[in-house]
Amino acid sequence: MDAESLKRMLEEGLGALSVSVEIEGDRALVQIVAERFEGLSKVKRQQMVYKYLNEAIATGAIHAVTIQARAPSET
Repeated sequence: MDAESLKRMLEEGLGALSVSVEIEGDRALVQIVAERFEGLSKVKRQQMVYKYLNEAIATGAIHAVTIQARAPSET
C-alpha cells in the first residue's frame, strides 16, 4: 500500500480535514485531523485509523506505525 492510497482512504473514510502519510520501508507515520476524533480517547482514535492499516500490517508491508490523531480543537 502506498502513502497516497492510504491518505485517500483516511480522508474519505474518516472525513479527515487533513492527512499526512509517510511510509519509509516498513514504517509509517500518519498524522490526521478529523472532527470525528472530538471527545474520543487516544486509543479509540488509533483504533479508527488502524482499521485502514490492518491489511498492510497483516501482509507485512507495514511493520511499525506512529499515529498522531487530533481533533480540530487540538491543532
